[in-house]
Amino acid sequence: MPVEITPVDVVLQGPVSEEELAAINEQLSSLSPYEVLQWGIKHLPALYQTTAFGLTGLVGIDMLSKMTSTPPPLIFLDTLYHFQETLDLVEQVRKRYGIDIAVYKPDACETVEQFEARYGEKLWEMSEEVYDYVVKVEPAQRAYQELGVRSIITGRRASQGGARSTLQPLEIDATGLFKLNPFASWSFGQIKAYIDEHNVPRNALLDQGYRSVGDWHSTQKSGDGDAGERAGRWKGRNKTECGLHKDYFKMKLAAKKKVSQPS
Repeated sequence: MPVEITPVDVVLQGPVSEEELAAINEQLSSLSPYEVLQWGIKHLPALYQTTAFGLTGLVGIDMLSKMTSTPPPLIFLDTLYHFQETLDLVEQVRKRYGIDIAVYKPDACETVEQFEARYGEKLWEMSEEVYDYVVKVEPAQRAYQELGVRSIITGRRASQGGARSTLQPLEIDATGLFKLNPFASWSFGQIKAYIDEHNVPRNALLDQGYRSVGDWHSTQKSGDGDAGERAGRWKGRNKTECGLHKDYFKMKLAAKKKVSQPS
């Protein structure tokens, strides 16, 4: 028996069955990103946008600014190791769109010096799992709890490959968080065309040979023969995600095991 899609005026509260989720995704897959965002605003509870201010996230910010005078607030995870150009872009976006940006850093760390006093230098080389957990996963969960977040908008796309290749418009993670991926079906070309047409602010590093921008220690300029939209990220390593969109409970357990192991 066909599942009836949630009426326009009803906000999803959960739990949502696999059958219901599949039916929702079937409907959302036929919509444009703009329409998916409109759907999210109407149907998803306590909606925020998480962003590292990549191109896709910036398109989402711009679309939402044109859609409503009260767009979902932004959450930015400051790992303390961002390029200065990324931090400059955060302020550009804040000024242009006049939107609230909640900034979360690693727990009890405001500076690199505080972070390295607690975890040592180059934690990302000692344990990527622990690093990803303390700079991305834990701050994100803290933000969700403190802000009462129940749904987020992401900038992930299937064309980015890796674990994202089978991305659906709507997901529900292990914690029950709704994750809306309005640009799941868009290509890089479509994102770039929107950025250019609407004069959306962008990271200055993208004009300096970088294809994708993350922390300075794990981001390089794209070289000849580099493939994929995220070329230059974690170069030489079998890695495509920072941990933010992996299973939270598994990430937390793995990080705690690493920390408890004798050096």
